[in-house]
Amino acid sequence: MKQDPADVARRSECPINLTIELLGDRWSFIVLRDIMFGGRRRYRELLENSEERIASNILADRLKKLMQAGLLTRAAVAGHKQKAVYSLTEQAISLVPLFVQLGAWGRRWLQPSAQFAVRAKLLEDGGPRLWARFEDDLRTEHLGALRRRKGPTVAEELRAAFDQLQD
Repeated sequence: MKQDPADVARRSECPINLTIELLGDRWSFIVLRDIMFGGRRRYRELLENSEERIASNILADRLKKLMQAGLLTRAAVAGHKQKAVYSLTEQAISLVPLFVQLGAWGRRWLQPSAQFAVRAKLLEDGGPRLWARFEDDLRTEHLGALRRRKGPTVAEELRAAFDQLQD
């Protein structure tokens, strides 16, 4: 679902500007990153496992904003009135190449830790074929699509590389 243009005062109709207006604050990217790459789909997981220590009010605000923009959906957990699982939409899944490019640029120019850089390097080196596999895995996990291949998911491969550097 696209964001209603009437909901946002646009500075221009430039596609880069429109994307920045929607995703331009750091917390929106971090929340999407944690759901996409970290497998965190519940509010408590997002709050307690945030490397950047997001505040609860900011997390709640960003989740609401991302749902309104059509990047996330929220489904209640049966038997728990306030518990929910957040899922990426197709619109959010299509951001994978953008996240890969952000990670590649940051790895090249900003000296991240080795354990965080390894995932960015694997994604960059894997190219569009790996990104498409990752998008398919996300569609299975978040949209209920059938998995089209056997073996580990891209997220499992990235997690293994990350964990290997933690030891």
